[in-house]
This record gives sequence, structure tokens and C-alpha cells, in this order.
Amino acid sequence: MVRDDFKGGKITLEKALKLLEKLDIQCNAIHVKYIFKDNDRLKQGRITIEEFRTIYRIITYREEIIEIFNTYSENRKILLEKNLVKFLMQEQYTLDFSESIASEIIQKYEPIEEVKQAHQMSFEGFRRYMDSSECLLFDNKYDHVYQDMTHPLTDYFISSSHNTYLISDQLWGPSDLWGYISALVKGCRCLEIDCWDGSQNEPVVYHGYTFTSKLLFKTVIQAIHKYAFVASEYPVVLSLENHCSPSQQEVMADTLLATFGDALLSYTLDNFSDRLPSPEALKFKILVRNKKIGTLHETLERKGSDKHGQVEEFEEEEEIEQEEDGSGAQEPEPVGDFQDDLAKEEQSKRVVRIPLFRKKKIKISMALSDLVIYTKVEKFKSFHHSNLYQQFNESNSIGESQARKLTKLAAREFILHTRKFITRVYPKATRADSSNFNPQEFWNVGCQMVALNFQTPGLPMDLQNGKFLDNGCSGYVLKPRFLRDKKTKFNPHKVLIDNNPLTLTIRLISGIQLPPSYQNKADTLVIVEIFGVPNDQMKQQSRVIKKNAFNPRWNETFTFVIQVPELALIRFVAENQGLIAGNEFLGQYTLPVLCMNRGYRRVPLFSKMGESLEPASLFIYVWYIR
Repeated sequence: MVRDDFKGGKITLEKALKLLEKLDIQCNAIHVKYIFKDNDRLKQGRITIEEFRTIYRIITYREEIIEIFNTYSENRKILLEKNLVKFLMQEQYTLDFSESIASEIIQKYEPIEEVKQAHQMSFEGFRRYMDSSECLLFDNKYDHVYQDMTHPLTDYFISSSHNTYLISDQLWGPSDLWGYISALVKGCRCLEIDCWDGSQNEPVVYHGYTFTSKLLFKTVIQAIHKYAFVASEYPVVLSLENHCSPSQQEVMADTLLATFGDALLSYTLDNFSDRLPSPEALKFKILVRNKKIGTLHETLERKGSDKHGQVEEFEEEEEIEQEEDGSGAQEPEPVGDFQDDLAKEEQSKRVVRIPLFRKKKIKISMALSDLVIYTKVEKFKSFHHSNLYQQFNESNSIGESQARKLTKLAAREFILHTRKFITRVYPKATRADSSNFNPQEFWNVGCQMVALNFQTPGLPMDLQNGKFLDNGCSGYVLKPRFLRDKKTKFNPHKVLIDNNPLTLTIRLISGIQLPPSYQNKADTLVIVEIFGVPNDQMKQQSRVIKKNAFNPRWNETFTFVIQVPELALIRFVAENQGLIAGNEFLGQYTLPVLCMNRGYRRVPLFSKMGESLEPASLFIYVWYIR
């Protein structure tokens, strides 16, 4: 096959790349360009068949894979089926194993027909298997919905976006439908829509009192309708920041009903009149999150009646901005269910600023109000107040600064609150550049909706994307039992003595075609980080391999003792060492610790923007015990 491409003599770089692709060899074009240049002896931009074979060998040569192959091959040439079985059981921890799995692997990856027919594997076949998706770090049994989806909504972490319409900063940037489309395609299940009065009685979406551009509300809803269930069949929550007059609120209600039809949840489900339904019960449903007038029972009584022109006015307590100096009242004494569990908490740790409020009159259209069923927005005052008065269908939005204080000073109360009520945490207003906070600290106390600016790449979005790889990228991840149990004693700041930690060992073996830096000569290093409860936050760094981004070898071992693996994420970051300007980011991969495969695994790398950098990856060995 290769000879056919050289019938006309020598071939160019472009043809060499196409030939490698035809041979099913994944390669980075920039790496190939440098290797091509090094092997083009006459420097004419064209190579012979022998020079191409040299390039092929350089790209496919993997010394670390040869070492593994030779360990299990009896003659260092061929792997018998029984040898492959031994490798899979001893190294890859394939427990639910049958002889047919080894046979299937040989049939799928062995390129030499006579070797395949003999139920054997050549090194080339073994290399192809080790480079395949079957040897990725992420365990494919978690790439579909496997969790129990019949718990109430409060029992799940829910992928959530902040100011979804923005694709740049919060003050000057454009509003764009792409914000909604890209978030939904990534599995986001809670979108934010800021609604304002527009001309010709058409509500618009934009960041009020800024220079951001405007979108028509109806075009936003049409885009959501088109993409809502592309990535996940589980419910989408539309969190409305409603600044519209009653007449334009009616237009919003009409638009929602006309666009979504039966998919819009506008009544309580059977058997869920006094408790939250599950994601399973709400499949393919759209929920409106907004302020609401009256009770669910009153909404049900108005079902079928004409609500146009009906407007209710009520007083809402609006928060008054305070200096964030920790001054203010104390969180009141817990009562009822809280009393028994929390009386032992030190009083000194209850100093949490309680917001000051002033009365503000708000007019709400009954037509829009009655579309709010299980996700009514209720102003958060205190855990004590919520425990006494908050209803099952009422949810809170808490700014990151206040939420952070509550997390540090009243973590147990926070967990008991999120066990009962959906809680959304959003970025503070000073993040005008659309930067993000670390979501991990709010997942640690069970906050369901930790809303991030999806348009801003970096560590927080890496953690977000890694967290929601779990459960088939459905946008819903079941919280650990200790965040759902009403008798929980869990506190992320106090690890229990008998908590059964996980000991994780990562052997960083090598890098595969890392994103090339200047002249393909990056000084490469890898950082392995754990994110979780405060005691589990740690990172370890490899040594620097000088001037090699193509196939650096480290052979270094890192060990981590993780106290609460159910909440832990692991992040691999490849960097190019920079002595003056700081290290250059090359690629990263983040996933839940408990979603990792054991054994020899490939870690695919992603860009800052979350795009795949295939074939760039790390080759590691994973072992853990609990």
C-alpha cells in the first residue's frame, strides 16, 4: 500500500501526513513537520520511501510499550492469547473477565491477518490497543447514566451556568445565542436568562445597566428549545432574572408556552404535590425558576383560567450592600431538627454576616408566576429562617462571598440546608471580566447549582467539566450519601477518624506528542493535583525533561492519601517550564478520582478552551486501594 504512494517518486509533507492518516497513525502535524525536516536529507521538501519508513518508526516507536510487551511475550515477537489474558488480569485489573474479551481485542486491533487468525498479537497490534479508547484513564462504565435517577432534585449536583447569554466579559461583551447552545451541548442543565423590557412589547435578554448587546427573549427560547435535550434527556431549569413589566412578563409566559408546549412544566406531577420530583420523573421537561405568587395549590385551582391582565403586587426584601468585614449579626441558634445535631458546634464559629434587607414592591404577572412550580426563588436570610419557613419547592441563590463565609463558619448547617433545598451559588458582581471561583468548596457542602461563567476557560471550568464527566455527562451527578443523609455528621473541615481513606499511586511514565512549543523543544513537566475537601487539596510535580515535547520520559511515582474520595477530582497538567515569564500551559485533563481505571492508562489532554488535543496524552500507571 505504501509503495503505491511513491510511484511518482518522492512525496511532500502534505502527502506524508495523508499517508500516515491512511495508515491509521494519529499524529500532530507540527511534530511531523519537524521530524520530516530532520529526515529530508536533501532538504528539498520531498522524501523517499525509506525516509518515510524512518518517520513512521519514529512516530510509532514507544519504548515503554515495548517493555510491557516484552514482559508478557514469551519470544518478544508475539503475544499469545493466554499472555494477553494474563496482562489484562494482572496489570489492567480486568475483574469481570472472560477469554472472549482477549479474543475480541485481538480481532479488533491486530493488523496482520495471519497473526490474528492464530489468536495472537504482534507488537503493532498491542500498541494500537494501548493507544485505543479502551485504555483511557476514564472508566467507560461511567460514560453512560448509571446512577439512580429517582431521588429528589435536591440529591444531585446540577451543571449550572451564570449569565449564559454572555460570551465575553460582563460589561462590554456581546450577548449571543452561542452561549446557550454551547452550554447545552456540554450538558449544562441550569441556564440563566436576564429579561428586560424591549421595544414593540418584545422582552430582551442582556446584562442590565451595562453595554452588553441585546437578544430577543423569543429567539433565546427558540434556541434553547432546539438544543435542550441534545446532550441529556434530564430536565433543564431556566433561571429567570426578571426585570420586565407585567405586560412583557405576559409576553414571556406566552412565548414559553407556545415554544415548549407540553415540555414546559406548568403543573405539579402526580404524587409530587408536596415533595420535589426526581430527574427521572422530569425527563424532557423545562422548569421555570422565578419569583412566584401564592402556593402550588392556588396555582392548581387557577389551571385553565384566563390569567391575562392579572397582576399581583407584593413586597420583597431586597438585600442592602454591606462591607465584607465580617461585622454583623450572628447566625441565630438552630432549632428543631438542627438543634440535636448542631448544638455541639462551637458558638464562636457561627459568626456569619446576616444580610440587611429593605422592603421593595414588585409586580408579577399571574401568567408567568403560574409557570413556576418546583423552582420558586426565595430570598435567603439564614439557615434558621429557612428551616422554619422555607417550602419544599423554594430555592435560594447565594452570592459567592456570602456562601464562602457560610461554608467556612457554618458548614454543617449549610449541608443540612442543601439536603432540603436547592441552592444556587453565583459569582460576585466584581467579576466584571467573567472570571470564576473554585466550585469545589461549594460542592463540598452539597450546593446543587454552582453557576460558573462557561465562556471563561481555566481551572474552575476544568473542574466543572471534570465533575460532570460522571454519570454519562447527563448534567446530574448524585451527591454522596453523607450529603443526603438527614443524620449526617459530615463536615468538610473535620475529617472523621474512621472515614476509610483511599491511597492512590500514580506512576507518570511518559508523554505522547505533547502540544509542541517553540521549535518543538519544550522543557516539559507534569503537575498532578487533587481537589476535594480542604485536607485533600494537594499537588505533586514531576521533574523537567529538557527540550522534548514529542516523547518525554519521567518514570516518577506520586502517592496521595485521599480522605473523602467521593468528592475528589484529579487534574493532570502538562506545562513548558518558563524561567522568566512563568510556565506555559500545554494541556490538562480532569476527572473524578473514583471514575479512574487502574493499570496502564492514557490520559488525553485538552486545551484551555476544553478542546481535544489528540493524540497529545500522558501515559501512566494507576493503582489505588481503600
